[in-house]
Amino acid sequence: MDPLILSRIQFGANISFHILFPAITIALGWMLLFFKLRYNATGDTAWMRAYFTWVKVFALSFAMGVVSGVTMSFQFGTNWPGYMETVGNIAGPLLAYEILTAFFLEAAFLGIMLFGFRRVSNRIHTLATVLVASGTTLSAFWIIALNSWMQTPVGFEMRNGVAHATDWWAIVFNPSMPYRLVHMLLASGLTVSFLIAGLSALRYLYGDRSESMWKALRTGVFIAAILIPIQIFAGDQHGLNTLEHQPQKIAAMEANWNTGPNVPLVLFALPDEAARENKYEITIPDGASLILRHSASGVVPGLNDYAANHPPVFPVFWAFRIMVGTGVLMLVVSWSAAFFLKRRHSLPRPLALVMVPMALSGWLATLAGWYTTEIGRQPWLVTGVLRTVDAVGPVAGSQVALSLAVYLILYALLLIAYLGVLVYLALKAAKDGDTSPLPGVLDAPLSQPAAK
Repeated sequence: MDPLILSRIQFGANISFHILFPAITIALGWMLLFFKLRYNATGDTAWMRAYFTWVKVFALSFAMGVVSGVTMSFQFGTNWPGYMETVGNIAGPLLAYEILTAFFLEAAFLGIMLFGFRRVSNRIHTLATVLVASGTTLSAFWIIALNSWMQTPVGFEMRNGVAHATDWWAIVFNPSMPYRLVHMLLASGLTVSFLIAGLSALRYLYGDRSESMWKALRTGVFIAAILIPIQIFAGDQHGLNTLEHQPQKIAAMEANWNTGPNVPLVLFALPDEAARENKYEITIPDGASLILRHSASGVVPGLNDYAANHPPVFPVFWAFRIMVGTGVLMLVVSWSAAFFLKRRHSLPRPLALVMVPMALSGWLATLAGWYTTEIGRQPWLVTGVLRTVDAVGPVAGSQVALSLAVYLILYALLLIAYLGVLVYLALKAAKDGDTSPLPGVLDAPLSQPAAK
């Protein structure tokens, strides 16, 4: 049992589980703020019912993200000590900034969001929602800054094998950071939009026609329909940035072996690294050159130019296609639902049935994109600075295998429980409709927001 491979699988499993929850909380905080502002503007309590349904999801997701993030940080010391020994002077402060500026905001004001309605003024309750939403975005900012620096490291110098910061501005706003941050924020927005739309569609299928259901459903569908074309454009710009700074990753994403012009877009293939070729190709002539260089004669880098210094082709190639394919499906479903809701003010049952499993489509696309990014960085942990093999700790393979098995079992149980709670909350909301009392209803009339 190779401890390097097992440690990579373990960290990959941990971060795959962890990223599911920030992918929800980053955008859900802003969605909750939208619900609250609509209530403030209209006095319609259906918006607050939507708010309180989804603030429970936010709290649960936040807790799951915190716990899984803590176990992930332990692995820096147990499995990957070479990482902190080499780049800890940069990674440590960025992780600390995330805790100091983001985590504390979320943790401190989430309680007011959950329990403060009618117990504090409407202005304070709204402010708490603003601060929590801002905290989630700040958290994403610092984590993406660190991850982007690992992809495109600048603003440092090596002294005796240790990285020392020379320009923090350059480190934080490294060449790929703005593209990755926008891409991740949009991914979170799509994840939450489809989650809200999908669980609202489940309520619809169970006969719920309450105003709170319709408001949540329309919000999820219309925001998804707006965000998906923006994400496609942002993804294209991110790809061009990756082509400039990590051409070997692009070559793996396209399964292109030889550098040259008029490179076809490979829709389907089974990349064979041993033979340095693709089997069973289905291609579009000149497609890759057109997408990456915006010219049919544009030169696209090939993997053979990066022998022994490029990522594994098969997982990167297919992860990228799963992400893109899921994005196309999101476009079709969200625009179809938006058409029916806008023009016919209804949702056909077949489309509602499709939207329920699409509630998790954001997770699928986010994971596929994350695998493309992280596996595509190999064999480097920090590009050009630290190889993955040089960072792994002296831990026996059997020990890593045991902890990996425990992680996988625990994560599977937690994920099943989490999804079960989401379904329970949706069905409970469908059963209650607009009849359940809001928190603190005896403190103020429901016809309008509490006094500011």
